Amino acid sequence: MMRLLLLVIAVGVLAACGKKGKDFTTGPECILSDTTKLASCTHISQDASGRLVVSWVEQVPGSETGTLWYAVSDDGGEHFGKPVSVTTATGISPQPENMPKIVFRKNGQAIAMYGTRNPDPRNKYAGKVWYVSSADGGLSWQPPVPLVTDTAGYDQRYFDMALLPSGNVAAIWLDNRKDHQQEGSTLYIATTGKEGFERSRPLVQTVCQCCRTSLYTDAQGGLHAAFRDIINDTIRDMVHIYSKDGGETFTQPVRISADNWAVNGCPHTGPTMVSNGNGLHFAWFTMGGGQGVFYGKSINNGITFSPRESISAKPTAKHPQLAATSSGELLLAWDEPADTVTNRIGFVRKAPGGETLASVFLTGEGEQSVFPVLRPVAEKATLVAYRKRVGDREMIVARRVSWN
Repeated sequence: MMRLLLLVIAVGVLAACGKKGKDFTTGPECILSDTTKLASCTHISQDASGRLVVSWVEQVPGSETGTLWYAVSDDGGEHFGKPVSVTTATGISPQPENMPKIVFRKNGQAIAMYGTRNPDPRNKYAGKVWYVSSADGGLSWQPPVPLVTDTAGYDQRYFDMALLPSGNVAAIWLDNRKDHQQEGSTLYIATTGKEGFERSRPLVQTVCQCCRTSLYTDAQGGLHAAFRDIINDTIRDMVHIYSKDGGETFTQPVRISADNWAVNGCPHTGPTMVSNGNGLHFAWFTMGGGQGVFYGKSINNGITFSPRESISAKPTAKHPQLAATSSGELLLAWDEPADTVTNRIGFVRKAPGGETLASVFLTGEGEQSVFPVLRPVAEKATLVAYRKRVGDREMIVARRVSWN
């Protein structure tokens, strides 16, 4: 049976190899995860020497938890080394919107952050965020440390991390601790110090409790956070806050787009943002005043925002991810239905000002591919990684996309 599965995978890779369209050339799919396991929660980062690092969670079929793995590429995603286990990051609850992430500091330290289940009588879906660190760039890992030690904090989820100009790491997450009875979670922040993440403090107390947060450091050292806020008790729209002092203070939340999505539920899809010489750029999912994935920008650091632009009007087009090339071009990937049972990966290239230049679907009908992440590897090329289902197996694949 396994030989048959591998044959099916190989045929799929050969079919994808060298696919060339009018505007893009897509390379072959490179399978990174163990095909005997179930893999999910893709993320791409970069180590201190600039090498690409793709990470994911693997779990034994039938198991509810998994372990963290990663693979490194020395040549911009053309080839990857043997996958490496983050040995102390285990018991992970595999939620692709709450995917583990690894950051590499200039001092050689690596930090991997991940979430586990933490059922509580007050919330049976509660989670707990942990992190493990490596002083030697990932060769060995220390035991896990909880991000929150306050016993009043029984639920932490949907975190993100960003490197600061100081060399420290900032982390944000959603937390149950709040001083009111309104719906939602509190957005917290902490930064690394002598004893790991320290000085955790609340930022906003009405955040949608089930959507990914986004934390981003711009070229000038400004720290940006985007998340889905709960406005006037019922509206769940995306907002942005900004800090010019390394996360010590932030601006008040401003809506990225007045979608006015009134929903008493969990969208399970968060925002993405990036900046270039033309300003801040955002993408998100909503079903307010329209549906699907949208794009917008701000040319004044989040004071005002442009009218939104529809990227895909499919009602379940979700999970957008944005990146910018060194010249400021914008790259956007997302997933959407290809038919009634499968999903495909969409990809758009935009000019630095946000004008769409070209678009393509990286995967075809009849495939099941979701949760893309991307990172530019050259001025006219990017790596895209995502979860793909073949038969009863789910695997992590990566492929280069290039253009003229």
